[in-house]
Amino acid sequence: MGPTSAAPEAFTRAVAGLRAAAPREEILLEEITAPQRLAPFGFALSATVLREGEEVASGRLILLHDPAGHDAWQGNLRLVTLITAELESDMAGDPLLPAVAWTWLTDGLDLHAAEYTAIGGTITQTTSTRFGELAGPAPTADLEIRASWTPTSDDLGAHLQGWCAMLSSTAGLPPPGVTALGNRQHTAANQGRR
Repeated sequence: MGPTSAAPEAFTRAVAGLRAAAPREEILLEEITAPQRLAPFGFALSATVLREGEEVASGRLILLHDPAGHDAWQGNLRLVTLITAELESDMAGDPLLPAVAWTWLTDGLDLHAAEYTAIGGTITQTTSTRFGELAGPAPTADLEIRASWTPTSDDLGAHLQGWCAMLSSTAGLPPPGVTALGNRQHTAANQGRR
């Protein structure tokens, strides 16, 4: 259910915060239909992350609101995310990757001062090798991040920015304003301006 005139004020403020925050240009956001059965009120965004014009990660951020509160949430608002990204094959078996990927979320939220509680989630690494009639491309590897947390304020612009920072890290984007070393032409042009 989207925000309407009958929606609680806390929910409409939270949705307004998500709509107002602007991500970096490589992240394309789109409003999508929120799941109907998880909470009385819901709002959802999908994201596509592009690197050099190629889609390298995607995600969904869902805002749930139950005016009566929810014990497991420790509040009446909950943010839920699913992010998927293709990995370099040599990273797929790295035993440290799940712990590092988890810090992409917590560091992103902390960097943008998005206060939260009751955070939890899972990190999944998968590899796929094709055989027989499906043989062909090299083995592929994917990373999936599922997480949820309870914002302690209904101003969610900081939470969206923190989520976008996690998307950027998952997609392997350089920090804003930093040029990737592989892009020598762009780097040389920037050095000429100094």
